[in-house]
Amino acid sequence: MLTFYFGQGTCALATLIALEEAGLAYEPRKLSLKDSEQRSPEYLKINPKGRVPALVTDRGVLTEGVAILAYIAQIAPQAKLAPVDDPFEFARMQAFNSYIASTVHVNHAHSRRGSRWADDPAAIAAMAAKVPQTMAESFQMIEDKMLEGPWVMGGQYSVADPYLFTMASWLPGDGVDMARFPKVSAHHARMLERPAVRAALAADQA
Repeated sequence: MLTFYFGQGTCALATLIALEEAGLAYEPRKLSLKDSEQRSPEYLKINPKGRVPALVTDRGVLTEGVAILAYIAQIAPQAKLAPVDDPFEFARMQAFNSYIASTVHVNHAHSRRGSRWADDPAAIAAMAAKVPQTMAESFQMIEDKMLEGPWVMGGQYSVADPYLFTMASWLPGDGVDMARFPKVSAHHARMLERPAVRAALAADQA
């Protein structure tokens, strides 16, 4: 049995969706981030980084969304959540997910967690003010060059899709109108039709 640690409204939603899509048995453990449960001694024993997500498996703990998403796809091949038999296509999927993790998510974090990078209030405010621009630029790149449609990888749904869905959901809060990106908007609407997405959203918002 897998145990999945997550927090409401975080990037862990992508993994929740993937777990539901894969049909894997798992126990959800929701942490209250506003109460700093991710920094509790009990959780730090599981994930010393003090962040979510974390997936406890029979072989140990996995952290980092990109790694967990790839693991889920590989242990549930019947769900066809990644092109696991094609190393090049699998690497392309990982390139997309890595862009989300290393660029898009970091852009977003500048509006809420600027203290990770600076102590000067003016610098933190300047980072936050830049977020609408950097998020819009990143999503323009996704719209024009990366989202093949109807899914990220083209005709086959993959674990890249819940990751994109999660980040796109953050656009309004970052001051960006998703309607500027027709392909991203259509993808987001398409995702909301999937039972696994609805189940994961219910668990996230419970």
